[in-house]
Amino acid sequence: MSLLLWILIPLVVIGAIVLIVIGLRTPQNKDPLQDRLAEFMSRGETASLEEIELSQPFVERVIYPMARRLGELALRITPQNAIQQVGKKLDMAGNPGRIDPTMFFAFRFLGIPLGLIVLALGKILPNSLFASKGLLIAIPASILGFYLPDLLLKAKIDRRQDSIRKAMPDALDLLTICVEAGLGFEAAMAKVYEKWDNELARAFGRVIREIQLGKVRREAMRDMAERLGITEMTSFVAAVIQSEQLGVSMAQVLRIQSDQMRIRRRQIAEEKAHSAPIKMLLPMGIFIFPSICIVLMTPAILILIKSNAGAVFSGGG
Repeated sequence: MSLLLWILIPLVVIGAIVLIVIGLRTPQNKDPLQDRLAEFMSRGETASLEEIELSQPFVERVIYPMARRLGELALRITPQNAIQQVGKKLDMAGNPGRIDPTMFFAFRFLGIPLGLIVLALGKILPNSLFASKGLLIAIPASILGFYLPDLLLKAKIDRRQDSIRKAMPDALDLLTICVEAGLGFEAAMAKVYEKWDNELARAFGRVIREIQLGKVRREAMRDMAERLGITEMTSFVAAVIQSEQLGVSMAQVLRIQSDQMRIRRRQIAEEKAHSAPIKMLLPMGIFIFPSICIVLMTPAILILIKSNAGAVFSGGG
């Protein structure tokens, strides 16, 4: 009975998390029953509510309502401040997978069933390592599973910020050319969004859409700088807003910013090049040095073995 319990607990927890994720992904304002009723009315058919409900797939009738209830529970127990912080990080990462903060917290709780699965394997395989040291493995597995979404999100943020830093000088050059050719700043950003397909161009495209919806340009650009979380972008936005307020030539400001961004990009590349030898010490110590020792020491060891064997045979004779 205890073995069955240890097997069922991880399955129940994993099933609950899957239902939470499904419920968070399901649009809350969409009623499948109303959609099915509108479909019947469009066909000109008459049917009762029970027939309409039974005509829906099993997932929409049973799974989705249960998932919505669990999703609402997850929303109630999640702190609001933590939701806002995670939402800001997701914006900095570019909203990977189009997940929201509540779904991200649901992914973090995957660490609990990881530890339970390790303990269950210890019960199922009594002669394995999971049985003798199951608790020592389950605790790190749970901690790793809990913090793994944070690590993946931070890695995504770093990759996105690096790509934006690399693209900024060229993008500012294109902005400068467009402004000098007579285009406005918004039209120049639209040209960058049209010509390129990278994170910076998509960020400019979002600013353009926000301006079209009625947001003031300086507010839209400040929000973009906050979403990206890059000091170079913050200084660029501040320079653009200051030039707009003081009436300074936009082309001159963009040219200066482009030169500064290119210098900053070269400095970052030099910094990474200087730190490369230090980062190479660990793989060299683990992989390269042992191989070199094997290649160099093996002939000497073979010679010593042969000489000792010959001395033993000669002494025995």
